[in-house]
Amino acid sequence: MIGRISGRLLEKQPPGLLVEAGGVGYEIDVPMSTYYQLPDVGNPVVLHTHLVVREDAHLLYGFATLAERATFRQLLRVTGVGARMALALLSGLEVNELASAVATQDVARLVRIPGVGRKTAERLMLELKGKLAGGNAQVGAQQPALARDVSADVLETLLALGYSEREAQQAVRQAGVSENVEDGIRSALKWLSRS
Repeated sequence: MIGRISGRLLEKQPPGLLVEAGGVGYEIDVPMSTYYQLPDVGNPVVLHTHLVVREDAHLLYGFATLAERATFRQLLRVTGVGARMALALLSGLEVNELASAVATQDVARLVRIPGVGRKTAERLMLELKGKLAGGNAQVGAQQPALARDVSADVLETLLALGYSEREAQQAVRQAGVSENVEDGIRSALKWLSRS
């Protein structure tokens, strides 16, 4: 899996980019939230990536923050949501806004995004409830971006270690905000061992 690309931005044409890293040009699709943060063409760029392998293609998606990538991965788990719709959702709403919309069950907010119908929005509300980092609207609004990135990384690590979504979410909330991923994982695992 390609998890991160660091290189020089050669082209940018929404939603696609061409990033040269190690002499190879990678075509990467990004949500508009990431696109707006990109440097000018010719400058260095770092993107957190997600690789989708299909029978007919290998598709690379890039994100400015780990929280965006974690949310993209959660969206892909929802029935009927593919990579294009996940990019559209992240282009229409920032991570904390999406988490807030899900937490408050604001279907109307999601329906405003092109390509998202009422049934899809309702399915998103149902399947994502309690699963997005910063699922509490107030938490998402008050935490700084770095804290959300660390929390998303800790959550992702706990899921990779085999903990359920519910256990991992509770552990991240109980462990509190950490300055780095290692401390966050350590605190979350300590909490999980006590519960």
